[in-house]
Amino acid sequence: MEITTAKQRAIVAEIFKLYQVHGDADYIGEPVSQLGHMWQAAALAQAAGADDEVVLAAFFHDLGHLCAAAGAPSMAGFGAVDHERLGADYLRARGFSARLARLVESHVQAKRYLTHKYPSYLAQLSGASRATLAFQGGVMSAAEAAAFEQDPDADIMLQLRQWDEQAKVADQPVGSLDFLKKLTLKHLQEPKNN
Repeated sequence: MEITTAKQRAIVAEIFKLYQVHGDADYIGEPVSQLGHMWQAAALAQAAGADDEVVLAAFFHDLGHLCAAAGAPSMAGFGAVDHERLGADYLRARGFSARLARLVESHVQAKRYLTHKYPSYLAQLSGASRATLAFQGGVMSAAEAAAFEQDPDADIMLQLRQWDEQAKVADQPVGSLDFLKKLTLKHLQEPKNN
């Protein structure tokens, strides 16, 4: 089904309204806001030369915290349970590519994988990120890790996770969102191979 340009612009406005309404909220136990965290992740992806889908996945990776319905189950005050799935489903329903949605959905699995593969990674996680791990399935099993490694985007998923961890710099101003809005509209207008 073809989505009109007007509808695509309305989707962009709807998504960025979530950031406007909820973006200043505390990023759940971290020294940055929700918007600041996701903007920093996107800036890191862009600085690394990532493709547009990856930059957008970095920006949208915690969108599930913003679009979760009021009263959604919480991870003991650390955001919405299954926020990675909520965000990915939200994006899929609005015409984003399957790959972008899957990358958004992957950042929790990447954390679980890294805690399996590198036990010292667990100690490097912030207190909030360690606290949420139990709600997210805990450390991966060997079988889960082997399956994760087979994903053709596994390396990108792991890089997204690294940007997620690095995107917690306090007092870093958020830059203009115009570039990300334009990138979002461009993405929605591109043909999808879903």
